[in-house]
Amino acid sequence: MTTNFDKAQSQTGDQAPRTRRVRVPRAPVVGNAPLDMGHEEGVPGGIRLTKRYVERDGRPWFPVMGEYHFSRDLPERWETELRKMKAGGIGIVATYLLWIVHEEVRGEVRWDGHRDLRRFVETADRVGLKVLIRIGPWAHGETRNGGFPDWLQALPIAHRTNDPGYLELARGWYAAIEEQVRGLFHSEHDPAGPVIGVQVDNELYDQPDHLGRLRALAEEVGMRAPLWVATGWGGAELPKGALLPVYAGYSDGFWEESTTGWPHFGVMHFTFTTVRDDLSVGADLRDAPVSAGNEAALGADDPWPFATCELGGGMQVAYHRRPLVDPEDVSALALTKLGSGSAWQGYYLYHGATQVVGALSTTQESHATGYPNDLPVRDYDFFAPLGAEGGERAHFHRLRRQHLLLDAFGPTIATYPTVLPQGGDTVRWAVRGDGERGYLFVNNQQPALAALADVDGVRFEVEFSERTVTVPSAPFTLRSGVHAAWPLRQRLGGIPALTATAQPITRIDTPRGPVILFAATEGVGVELQLEGVTADTVRGAELRDEGDVLIAVPTSAPGLGAEVVVGDTTLVFLDPATADAVWKGEVDGRESVVVWRGSGWFDGGFRYVAQAHDGVLDVFPPLRGGGLTEVPGEGTVFTRYAVPGEDVSVPVPAPVFDIAALAPVRTGGSVGRLSAPDDDDFAALAPVEVPVDDALFDDAERLLLRLDWTGDAVRVYAGDRLIADQFWYGRDVEVDLAPYREEIRASGLWLRAFAWAPDSGVYVDPRVRPDASAPVLQVREASLTAVRSRSVR
Repeated sequence: MTTNFDKAQSQTGDQAPRTRRVRVPRAPVVGNAPLDMGHEEGVPGGIRLTKRYVERDGRPWFPVMGEYHFSRDLPERWETELRKMKAGGIGIVATYLLWIVHEEVRGEVRWDGHRDLRRFVETADRVGLKVLIRIGPWAHGETRNGGFPDWLQALPIAHRTNDPGYLELARGWYAAIEEQVRGLFHSEHDPAGPVIGVQVDNELYDQPDHLGRLRALAEEVGMRAPLWVATGWGGAELPKGALLPVYAGYSDGFWEESTTGWPHFGVMHFTFTTVRDDLSVGADLRDAPVSAGNEAALGADDPWPFATCELGGGMQVAYHRRPLVDPEDVSALALTKLGSGSAWQGYYLYHGATQVVGALSTTQESHATGYPNDLPVRDYDFFAPLGAEGGERAHFHRLRRQHLLLDAFGPTIATYPTVLPQGGDTVRWAVRGDGERGYLFVNNQQPALAALADVDGVRFEVEFSERTVTVPSAPFTLRSGVHAAWPLRQRLGGIPALTATAQPITRIDTPRGPVILFAATEGVGVELQLEGVTADTVRGAELRDEGDVLIAVPTSAPGLGAEVVVGDTTLVFLDPATADAVWKGEVDGRESVVVWRGSGWFDGGFRYVAQAHDGVLDVFPPLRGGGLTEVPGEGTVFTRYAVPGEDVSVPVPAPVFDIAALAPVRTGGSVGRLSAPDDDDFAALAPVEVPVDDALFDDAERLLLRLDWTGDAVRVYAGDRLIADQFWYGRDVEVDLAPYREEIRASGLWLRAFAWAPDSGVYVDPRVRPDASAPVLQVREASLTAVRSRSVR
């Protein structure tokens, strides 16, 4: 008979097994970072920087930050979207202050409506998020003039330097910002203040004195923050001790040439390394090529925490180059940074956006304003974890799994240095540990254009000071796409030391003892190595006693019912899909864990988005109300409730274009790349109407138009108003029509689009690039989806 234990041990491939080895020394004593920032030791709620990690209130803290541009969304959406971010595991929201949006006309500084910074920060505070403001003056963010108003761009001054004329203008801008956030800074006098950090400028490489002067200016006008940061990538020179460098890592880049396949820089972001700097990010905006000598450390030896602000939550598209980033690319890159020593995970974008149309101009980066890339007029969705219209994508859920790990166990992980194995291995792995215990990180995922193959015969040997751990006990096949973090000799619940081939998700305290949820690793049998426990205390697993270590394999396949009880501690091993459905937050005043395979957030209860099909909601502790019916569930921890499906989506007749018109072929911008069709080009096209039943708006929080289409470029209009656009790259158009109901009722919803040219020089991922000999312009399917949510307690 073949047992679960036998199955877990019999995953070797055809090649000879190889044990990968690394020795984890004791972690050096950590001192304070040599930076002029942070609170004094002992300040209640104080934030300080050590050489390895961030401290809050005297304890290690692992910040998780996501970028969301308040001025590029509707203010009535802010609270819901911030709650989604928090439910996704974000603790800090970062946001650009785009000068052109606030002072398009010189002397008319506006903070009304979608520009209301104070309302946004106060909303974030109410939701439970801290805030980092990126105050420029130059911001980039794929914005016209990098965020400078046209009037500022035209002035005969040396921009982004210590030119007195420029500094005087910057002072005025900073003073206007300070007035909006006055009294909201996190300080020793107000430890609950939401604004914990400020970034000055962006992607400025060779002006350290100027960056230092910008911080001084901000402080002179009254800004007082515990953390001051600047982008460190591209070999940036920063003023000594004044600014913490924050780094980037993208899986692809729209700023590359249209002839580039997968960019060369991508490999470093899927490989464990202590190198922090990527010289390629933003390099297309520099006057000279970026280079570094062979001896350059690129941040590896910096005596302050490895902090990031732009881990690619997706990727924007430009007209000439349109990357197709997959959800697993995002989650693998993030996990690789964790294994590489990151002490601060920051995502750009975490929430997609819509470019602002100003009174005088559009505000996107374009050839017309001298940039190398033509960006869409409205679309800045970025394929972010949260889409511009609020949709929760697959990588939102996959990242949440990592963020729950950091919430529960991050304060320990943050203190661990990274130890890398010797080079030349076909397996990418690393250990973060302190000589006694740690976490093993492995990544076998890379974008599809350079996918990594399965690796047979894999096993890891990690030498600690008093014990060597071999995990798993027999070799396995590491499948392509797998990326995971495994605990090594961790104290979990009442278990003195646990090593497992599964990734911890979160901990729940229950009356019967702690419950710890794990995510099984695809293609790897769950195996536990227990130290300091005896066989008679273990239930739900097949056991093998190896003296000082007890090997255990769960008797149930991964799922809510896969429980292994060790003393008073219950370990639950979930399959990957269920692991991605775990949420944690407050429901009716109680910390709760919810398992829900859909969209949702916490708002005092758990608010789920209605789906077309029936579903189930598993909750601990049980709900107190909400109208759902309890039904039989799995395991002994969660209570299950039936969630009935609802009619949420209706098909729309697919629009038909009579002529597959091709866009004019032009080049422009600073480096002569392909240019997008302009307003006049679109105006010459015959519009095609999309019928919208006005009654669908009545009970919808949002009404989403989805277009499954192929072409080159499309614009969506409510009457004559441009509300959305897209350069086609293999994904649907998605537009919330609710804000435009009256215009659509009065003047209709219209499309104008150009066809894909068979000989197009535009880069589109080979997986979706049309193989056609004639122009292609087709809407295969169109639908309208009413978003409705229900809160349960």
